[in-house]
Amino acid sequence: MRIDLRDISRKRIGRITVDPTLRPTRVTVVDADREIFLNWESALDDSEQLRRCLVCGGTDLFRDKVFPAATAIVVILAFVGAAVGVLGLATRPLVLAALVAVLVIDVAILVFSRSRLVCYRCGSSFTGVRIASYHNRWDRSVADRYPRPKDADGATPETRTRTSGDVPA
Repeated sequence: MRIDLRDISRKRIGRITVDPTLRPTRVTVVDADREIFLNWESALDDSEQLRRCLVCGGTDLFRDKVFPAATAIVVILAFVGAAVGVLGLATRPLVLAALVAVLVIDVAILVFSRSRLVCYRCGSSFTGVRIASYHNRWDRSVADRYPRPKDADGATPETRTRTSGDVPA
């Protein structure tokens, strides 16, 4: 299981890989040069599937898709292919073969993309775990129960769009 660790204020700590059969309670994050304690107590259900966050103990997790980095390039190629089709240049066999290849790659990315679990509370993500059927996709009503943490000056990341000199009169 790969865990992208975040603290309770949702700041990235680092990435670790653990064996869930060993259930380590203390792991060292090499990037951050610090130790993190994982809470395995009641984190797994009877079928050994994750039901709560190992980092913060949060009970609300959601299912998310992880797409490879090449997805952006394939999307751009698909838009170029759509423009070629609109311009009427897709009648040549070589162009048609290229469009079919982009379509096959796009479908393969969707089919073979992996799923992960993400904690609503801290934002830590868990990849390489079996996901129980009771974990749903992201839901706004659940996310609203976990407001974004505020900085020292009281601003959330969403409201930090202006500098301190831009305060309206």
